[in-house]
Amino acid sequence: KMATEHCDAVNMDPDMEMLSDEEMEREAEGFKEQGNAFYIKKDYAEAFNYYTKAIDMCPKNASYYGNRAATLMMLCRYREALEDSQQAVRLDNSFTKGHLREGKCHLSLGNAMAASRCFQRVLEMESDNSQAQQELKNAESILEYERMAEIGFEKRDFRMVVFCMDRALESATACHRFKILKAECLALLGRYPEAQSVASDILRMDSTNADALYVRGLCLYYEDCIDKAVQFFVQALRMAPDHDKARLACRNAKALKAKKEEGNKSFKEGNFEAAYELYSEALTIDPNNIKTNAKLYCNRATVGSKLKKLEQAIEDCTKAIKLDETYIKAYLRRAQWYVRHLLKNAQLELKKSKRKDYYKVLGVDKNATEDEIKKAYRKRALLHHPDRHSGASPEVQKEEEKKFKEVGEAFSVLSDPKKKSRYDSGQDLEDDGMNMGVVIRLLQSLMIGLSFELSVLEEGYI
Repeated sequence: KMATEHCDAVNMDPDMEMLSDEEMEREAEGFKEQGNAFYIKKDYAEAFNYYTKAIDMCPKNASYYGNRAATLMMLCRYREALEDSQQAVRLDNSFTKGHLREGKCHLSLGNAMAASRCFQRVLEMESDNSQAQQELKNAESILEYERMAEIGFEKRDFRMVVFCMDRALESATACHRFKILKAECLALLGRYPEAQSVASDILRMDSTNADALYVRGLCLYYEDCIDKAVQFFVQALRMAPDHDKARLACRNAKALKAKKEEGNKSFKEGNFEAAYELYSEALTIDPNNIKTNAKLYCNRATVGSKLKKLEQAIEDCTKAIKLDETYIKAYLRRAQWYVRHLLKNAQLELKKSKRKDYYKVLGVDKNATEDEIKKAYRKRALLHHPDRHSGASPEVQKEEEKKFKEVGEAFSVLSDPKKKSRYDSGQDLEDDGMNMGVVIRLLQSLMIGLSFELSVLEEGYI
């Protein structure tokens, strides 16, 4: 009866069809024993062959599927092992080892929820099964690491995600999903060789894996190999047309390349304003693309120097270096423009040191208000007015007249917001567009007014 239940003549050699059910069962048991012997020797390939022969003899024997599942697990062929273990428990739902192996396969493949159900089923049958208890804890840990990784990814805490995936992969050794998430975060952290290695390992096992193709493309994209990156994104979309991340990355890569090339073209044509705007627009496309953005900042810095924006150029070089500390060109250009900027400032300060200090002439602070400047002017103009020194020696009269003119000159500059701004910044005042004749007439009218005020002062009215 047992042979009839467990051994059906399916897919057998013609010679085997001549055997009785009991003989077939004995033959199958012999194959199983040989499989066990090879399993003990860790010759899993041969063990697999003999367990398969046993299954062919008796395809409804749960233990044969269970043994082959164990062998497949040792060969890291977890998906096939999962199918065998599931077949084993379908044939015998009370097969504890079958449920355990199914759970372990689910766990290795990263399906912690399904694994938990299998281990709980074992504990329903054997509440003190220590292996099931431990594996259930492992499954719960993986679920917690998945939850933490999801939160970390949303917060862009990619180091946390890598940590969680490393811990989860200690139990879920064959989970492509965890490996891909880790690889993506490694790429986002700029650890491209590690990310490439993980993605390549998956592609060696499954060359059509869209997620792995996407990560390979992402690494190339972030290393500024945009053309090659686009090829991988396109291939990923061919394998999975609804792959949103690959589609977005492909669009960003193409847009970034186009905008950068437009900026380069404008620069070569001497249209620096347009080039500056195009590089600025390119920098907004993908903040995560560190290497390309570093080059864009350096390019914009070059344009900025052409537009006489030395401070901005130096700042852009600093941003480029912050993104890529190995970017030698950015260091060299920053040094060049920094020296030029310092030289310009030094020349400016020298020029300022040689000219008259109008604030000192009026006796006011550089932060003086408009009213304070007016009051100081009136006071100093009255003090040095020629009429007040008409009885002095010719030398004193000449000196006071010179000071009076300096006071008027200082007031004409500091009372005019535009002139004051140019004076404070060290710019020349001669090319400010003001007609000197107008200035002279203005000073003459001021002198007339001051003469009146002086005469009143001498008569004691004020």
